Amino acid sequence: MVERESAADIEADAARWVVRVDRDGEAVRSDLDAWLAGDRRRVGAYARAEAGWTRLDRGRALGGQSPAGAEHARPRRRGVLAGLGAMAAGLAGLVVAPRLLAKRYDTTLGEIRRVPMSDGSVAAINTSSELEVNMQPRLRAVKLQRGEAWFAVAKDVDRPFVVESGPVRVRAVGTAFSVRKREGGSDVLVTEGVVEVWTKDGKTPPRRVAAGERVFANNDTGVLVPPEADDDLARRLAWRDGQIVLDGQTLTEAAAEFNRYNDRKIEIADARLADARFVGWFRTNDPEGFAQAAAATFNGKVALGADAIVLRGQ
Repeated sequence: MVERESAADIEADAARWVVRVDRDGEAVRSDLDAWLAGDRRRVGAYARAEAGWTRLDRGRALGGQSPAGAEHARPRRRGVLAGLGAMAAGLAGLVVAPRLLAKRYDTTLGEIRRVPMSDGSVAAINTSSELEVNMQPRLRAVKLQRGEAWFAVAKDVDRPFVVESGPVRVRAVGTAFSVRKREGGSDVLVTEGVVEVWTKDGKTPPRRVAAGERVFANNDTGVLVPPEADDDLARRLAWRDGQIVLDGQTLTEAAAEFNRYNDRKIEIADARLADARFVGWFRTNDPEGFAQAAAATFNGKVALGADAIVLRGQ
């Protein structure tokens, strides 16, 4: 019996195909067509990945422009890829400190970016995040300084892909997973393949986390609780498409999620509403729409201010 490819696997492969097509053009078109024909779900996944990739050329994924002179302004994608090849050739035979070759990527409040890497991997970087990518001959090292990112890792058994999030380490060869840096530790969600999670002090042995599972790695004690299956991964990672999907979260939890992306913060001013649970789909940049929908559902009212959106009962 052939195991049916999961939706998460298809999404990760679609992201890699977009990178290949952008880099190699018509040379891979027939291979892409064959892949798309293998499963009708792949067509939609590829369209979503391509739409996300297009946002690379717009600076901000949810509209608006990056601040003038921002460090993360960049040339056209193909120019970047061609430049990487030229750089590699020009550095042949030289001894260069690895950190000098590292690339930094960051996002501002509300911004979501998809970033191609020179090895064919792709990173989706969430709001207010920063990471450093250092491609070395025997190691692909990524340091998550703050925030959250999802990685679709190109397979290369000779160069493991390791994400550093404070003292937490996540190792993969060819897989897809996300890391969110929190106070006191990091959340790791795996959508494809298997990763190993540990802390640099080695207090606990590495934990293997498989597709469909998540785990929290504490900065001080490591991974004490075994990974658990999570059927909610797609909702948790909806931010990659600029979405917030609510499926029974409290209004307090929902407000906190919207506040990650917006200057104007949502405040739940009524204790009766704070624990009310809500279901809905919204854009990350639409906190007002969420507040109005919640007010209509729970017989509340919304007060709009310059810096806050206040939700209270009637």
